[in-house]
Amino acid sequence: MKLNADNKDMTELKTDKLTEIFGDLLEFNKDLAQFSSYKTGGKATLFISVTTIEELSDTLKKTKNLNIPYVILGGGTNVLISDSGFDGLIIKMDIKGMEIFEKSKIICGAGENLEDLIIFSSKNSLTGLEFAAGIVGSVGGAVYGNAGAYGGEIGNIVESVTVIDKNGEIKNISHSEADFGYRDSVFKKTGDIITQIIFQLEKGDKKAIQSKIDETLSVRHEKLPYDQCSAGCFFKNIPDNTQPHGKLAAGKLLEDIGAKNMKYGGAEISEKHANIIINTGKATSNDILTLAERIKVKVKEKFGVLLEEEIVKIGKF
Repeated sequence: MKLNADNKDMTELKTDKLTEIFGDLLEFNKDLAQFSSYKTGGKATLFISVTTIEELSDTLKKTKNLNIPYVILGGGTNVLISDSGFDGLIIKMDIKGMEIFEKSKIICGAGENLEDLIIFSSKNSLTGLEFAAGIVGSVGGAVYGNAGAYGGEIGNIVESVTVIDKNGEIKNISHSEADFGYRDSVFKKTGDIITQIIFQLEKGDKKAIQSKIDETLSVRHEKLPYDQCSAGCFFKNIPDNTQPHGKLAAGKLLEDIGAKNMKYGGAEISEKHANIIINTGKATSNDILTLAERIKVKVKEKFGVLLEEEIVKIGKF
């Protein structure tokens, strides 16, 4: 990892410079598999967990001064971490907190669990998040990737987002500036880090809200392998205005090529859903990616469609 073009080597920087600069927050050679829903991946050279916006801002400013490459890690449910780990700084997003204001708005920390946000909104008779029931991950990660299901997208209920840019400066991004698209947002382009989100919901009937959540969870548990290690759907659906919700399901194409019979190493396609690659217990990240690449080739050969990954890769592959 390149820090500075100075004379000190990495060992010296670890022992006297980095600890001095980052203090007790900094950890070395942190195992990352524990933070991934795939339970794969190597170690991070450097690791910090931040719990406040101020900690994150301070960390980014120090990181910039040392020219250290970094990656923000949220819930770890939509990522594939390299078996060789990450030769840089992993910043674990653990900014929490949820609060209702103006009767129907929720301000939420990016490090909160999406499931907890849905439960919180339901208990407070706020409707708008029911479609997201069963989507696993952090709130910040869901907004970053504009997570969605059954025709709903989380970007539709975002009023504004507080971010920190690469220089450690705090900014407020409006809904229109966030430029939400299918599994996309402006944050994927700018690199700004999501710290807090304001959601605009509506008052509703608590029993009706919970009933819709239960219904959505029932459908998802029937179709998805929640009892196995995966990152959810591996590939994005294909834009197609002739299809429901304007998308052709990638899972349908994968079914048609017989993907459910495919495996590589410890990775294989879920019997429940052809667009989900699971770790059967001993898979490496390389196993998972190799299987995904073989699937892409088969789909391209049969349908002329190049599938695009929904997951984010961390480290070198």
